[in-house]
Amino acid sequence: MSTVTVELPDSLRKSIEALAAQEGYSLSQFLASAAAEKLAAVKTMEYLRQEAAAGRREDFERYLAAVPDRIPPASDAIE
Repeated sequence: MSTVTVELPDSLRKSIEALAAQEGYSLSQFLASAAAEKLAAVKTMEYLRQEAAAGRREDFERYLAAVPDRIPPASDAIE
């Protein structure tokens, strides 16, 4: 483990501390979790961009053409 000093506005720190306490976490645990979530989101977007750049329209059209042309079941409806 390493220590990092982070400067936060007092109002933000108080809000984070309150939420962390409500969730049963220390401030450090909450901030570490938030940083890990952000890192995962950025890495996921990076991966998806790389995969999209490697994709080919012809492959997409071929896979799309293989999908049966049916009306989706009512359970798939968005209401």
